[in-house]
Amino acid sequence: MSEIIVSTPVTEDIAVLFDKHGLARKTVLLFDENTRKLIGNQILDSLDRQGFIWKELVIPARETSKSFRTAMKLYTEMIEAHVDRGWNLLAVGGGVVGDLGGFVAASYYRGIPVIQLPTTLLAMTDSAIGGKVAINHPLGKNLIGFFHMPQLVLIDPAWLNTLPDREIYAGMAEVVKYGFIADRQFLSYLDEHFDEIVAVKDPYVTYAIRTSAMIKADVVEKDFKEESGLRATLNFGHTFGHGLEKLADYRHIRHGEAVALGMVCALILSEMLGTITEEELQQGLNVLSRFKFRKGLVEKHFKVHPAQKILESMHSDKKKVDSALRFVLLDGLGKAFLHRETLDDELITGAIEKAKTFC
Repeated sequence: MSEIIVSTPVTEDIAVLFDKHGLARKTVLLFDENTRKLIGNQILDSLDRQGFIWKELVIPARETSKSFRTAMKLYTEMIEAHVDRGWNLLAVGGGVVGDLGGFVAASYYRGIPVIQLPTTLLAMTDSAIGGKVAINHPLGKNLIGFFHMPQLVLIDPAWLNTLPDREIYAGMAEVVKYGFIADRQFLSYLDEHFDEIVAVKDPYVTYAIRTSAMIKADVVEKDFKEESGLRATLNFGHTFGHGLEKLADYRHIRHGEAVALGMVCALILSEMLGTITEEELQQGLNVLSRFKFRKGLVEKHFKVHPAQKILESMHSDKKKVDSALRFVLLDGLGKAFLHRETLDDELITGAIEKAKTFC
């Protein structure tokens, strides 16, 4: 499994970590334009001081960068720079850079090592961990990819201070998810210290990141390729959320925002099926009520859509099997399970309508 390091500053001893893991000090650094501008020089200066040879690549900071076209451009630049199988790739950024960088690393020379340096809360606690890397297809998000585990995940919570509030709240959705699916005590901690975490205050934010990362790493280690159904529990709220993302053309709503709304739906669906109590539903909704959304976002990208339209969009989700939607539900707060039976459409749309009322 990947070694996960959470510290500030995380890149100062990167050469020691590379040596420990048998990684060459020859690396391709992949940034998006925003991350390059904010912390690129800091990282490159650190690598220079530690004797690295590096090649820098920069992509546009948008979801559409996760494409074959962008990957092909990166392959060309790497080949022209004489990057061979003795190199590795550091993906520095959020989910787009991590997914694309991992995809390129997994396929270049049939696989070179990848090291994840996530810079967003969502990437630090979710997408950079676990080795699922992918690009998008016009018919769906993350449909084409690999399982390619990072050698290292290097997390510096201080980088979160460069992010706008919207990105922090989007990442917080994945953090809260871990409390719902695996650790009721952690969920209570998040409820108690929600404001300190989104304000990037320590020790609260570091504890939240480390706990989230460890929960995901534990789940991934037990079910790397989603064979037992355990790893699928990481998708709590995601089946609903992916439907909302598709309706927004994967542009107008952040992944974490869609997941937060999806968790409201999934909580309500769990209560409708009797797997959580009404009291547990209210406790869960109280946590989710702490989220802040951009003005008009919930109305425009959730409430305005008929429940049936959202359901139809959900059916394009890559996580369905044999054309049936799979839902991750709760068996009490802090314990998730994959519901393998097909649910009636009326039940699903009913949960969506109740969620609209809550929102």
